[in-house]
Amino acid sequence: MKTAAERLLQQALGLGLAALLILSASSPALAEKADRLKPLNIASEKGGRIDVANQRTEFLGDVVLSKGSILLRAERVDLRETGDGYYQAYANGQTGKQVSFRQARDVPGEAIEGFADQIEYDTRSDAVRFIGNAVVRRTVGTSVGDEVTGAVIVYDNRSEVFTVEGGQSSPHPSGRVRVVMMPRGEAASGSTDAKTPALPLKPSTELQPPRKPS
Repeated sequence: MKTAAERLLQQALGLGLAALLILSASSPALAEKADRLKPLNIASEKGGRIDVANQRTEFLGDVVLSKGSILLRAERVDLRETGDGYYQAYANGQTGKQVSFRQARDVPGEAIEGFADQIEYDTRSDAVRFIGNAVVRRTVGTSVGDEVTGAVIVYDNRSEVFTVEGGQSSPHPSGRVRVVMMPRGEAASGSTDAKTPALPLKPSTELQPPRKPS
């Protein structure tokens, strides 16, 4: 039987309560800083439609948006230019193929990767919004370091703060938010045998209830 605290937690997550998480080490290494100064490039397979009056351009078919180490892939991207020269990109996937996002971190070999039904990217705030069946990971080489899943995930590139919301469009049937954080430093290598490689991440299918004190 669930405790009152567990029931309240489940209700809060079911209602889409936002949770703030900082996935960084004690000496945080931010996302690739030079990306903010790089030009925005877009290529598409089927071309696009340009609306000069409203400063909007629609790109269709295997769209690739890049900005420095940032790489976004989608089926359709609606790019809008603001009055002060910044851009807002609204990307949509298709059935069986989500929108993908990747950005290198200032730590060699590390990156932030994410997938969602829709992605919104704002160059002014340098923030990425993952909407619908959202998954965001910190990768180390080919391994997964940390992973966040939820209905909506907002990633602030500058501070590396994640805002996560639960709801019906979460990858989990219960609508819960799920966070997996791998150990770092000495804990990651293991104090008993540093030569033993870490096991690959195996995401759980549900949030485990807290253990009762003995």
